[in-house]
Amino acid sequence: MAGAAGAQEAGVTYISPAESGQKKGSAPGMQVKLISSGEGPKQYAVIFKTGDEAYSGLLEFAEKYHVTSGHFTAIGALSSVVLGWFDPQKKMYRENSIHDQVEVAAMIGDFALYEGKPTLHTHIVVGHRDGTVEGGHVIEGIVCPTLEVFVTVDPVLLQRKYNPATDLTLIDPGGQ
Repeated sequence: MAGAAGAQEAGVTYISPAESGQKKGSAPGMQVKLISSGEGPKQYAVIFKTGDEAYSGLLEFAEKYHVTSGHFTAIGALSSVVLGWFDPQKKMYRENSIHDQVEVAAMIGDFALYEGKPTLHTHIVVGHRDGTVEGGHVIEGIVCPTLEVFVTVDPVLLQRKYNPATDLTLIDPGGQ
């Protein structure tokens, strides 16, 4: 894999794709409610409380509920968030840390398996108090006061495959 995790460039921090997909904390306040399990896909409400780290919590949810494929949307608020912007030349994410209360205007993502374990890919748009917005790949997000995530578990298995050209694990629609 290209480059060292956490590499520096003139005050800018980069993180490898492998490191960006790791748990950064925990979500002890996370609550899960099954909201649909009849005909069609299962649907869950995954609710986070103040202090929970959302990315780690979503991975914990996927592991506990055996989510092999799914997608989600979310709204809420965060007290801090680390966004990533993928630099294809470096094959790394440029980190953009926001240490301010922000509204989650939109958060979307998906679950798939890589090497037998659930993985998460999520993007977010956050709004500042002055109405400006920032967005990108979610690396870490600390909830305050809540994050409401609605997950749909897809009926087919999706797998990620390592792509050496990008150093990313991408969904392989033909993979079994």
